[in-house]
Amino acid sequence: MARAKGTYALLLFLDKKTTITVGKLATFSFPRGYYLYIGSALGGLFPRVERHIKGGRKFHWHIDYLRQWAEVVEVWYLVSEERLECAWALAAAEMPKAQVLVEGFGSSECRCRSHLIYYPSAPSFEEFRGRLGEGNKNLEKM
Repeated sequence: MARAKGTYALLLFLDKKTTITVGKLATFSFPRGYYLYIGSALGGLFPRVERHIKGGRKFHWHIDYLRQWAEVVEVWYLVSEERLECAWALAAAEMPKAQVLVEGFGSSECRCRSHLIYYPSAPSFEEFRGRLGEGNKNLEKM
């Protein structure tokens, strides 16, 4: 299962307002709260998630910069051959109190506004799964 393909969402908690330079994107002020980062891993879902949880020495993705300061509190994932992160990012952005604070975060390879969504309080896994519809009913959390 190490080479399973799929889509994931990292739910992160940032315990205080922090200013972070996100690679070449720019420097942003991130308020205290929860962040849902959406990604896909078609070359190995579980190794990618594990790398995001542990953090890395080299920064490959925008999320690596936020991960220096924010803790991963949950991982939501779906094993699937399909690339679903854009639909997931849209669903996450439509949830109550959701805000896009950083345009282009994690979405440099698509036309999405952002793959990072901010919430002042923790978003609901059940509501997220419900917004995704039947095709995502096997969505799990770890």
